[in-house]
Amino acid sequence: MSKTGNAVKIFNEYALQYEAKYMNVDAYSPSLDVFCKLLPKSEATVLELACGPGNITKYLLQKQPTLQILATDLSENMLNLAARNNPKVNTQKLDCKDIKKLEKRFDALVCGFGLPYLSKEETKRLITDAAEVLNSKGVLYLSTMEGNYVDSGYVGPSSDPEKKELYTFYHEAPYLLKTLEESGFNNVIVDRIQHSETETDLIIIAQK
Repeated sequence: MSKTGNAVKIFNEYALQYEAKYMNVDAYSPSLDVFCKLLPKSEATVLELACGPGNITKYLLQKQPTLQILATDLSENMLNLAARNNPKVNTQKLDCKDIKKLEKRFDALVCGFGLPYLSKEETKRLITDAAEVLNSKGVLYLSTMEGNYVDSGYVGPSSDPEKKELYTFYHEAPYLLKTLEESGFNNVIVDRIQHSETETDLIIIAQK
């Protein structure tokens, strides 16, 4: 089974546990608020990738109820939760490597913690694809676990008593920022949340 297929299988199986643990996004509210302020209009069209149970979508709609959000994920169980938590939002099964297949343009794109399941090359391609599907002044929001890419590997989910392993990619700010610049993004904002000496979340907001 591919790394992506394995990730989808695990997230399908543990969707409810993930929802219970991560539905509250208060720790990320400062960066999400900055993202909202950068949106070009109150009715902005937003594509969310790897939406999970719809936790970020729910927060964004609480801040700006007129946003037009398409929430996507590869896990059907996660999509069901996202739809339940956000009844007025459109949901769609989508691999974040295939965003250009939508043949639509958006005012903003959000990928909250989808990058840990994308390789370095896949992540760079996602950024370049995002630049193509975003309208002028479009805003990109990325969050991931920061670390040395060479340390990427199989990790047992903390909520999994059976220790089923999920391949987790760690990403480094320098190549992410370089790819953003090469793809035409500017007005880049970088934030970090330190959970422990060895665990740091990296958040990047950029605008075309």
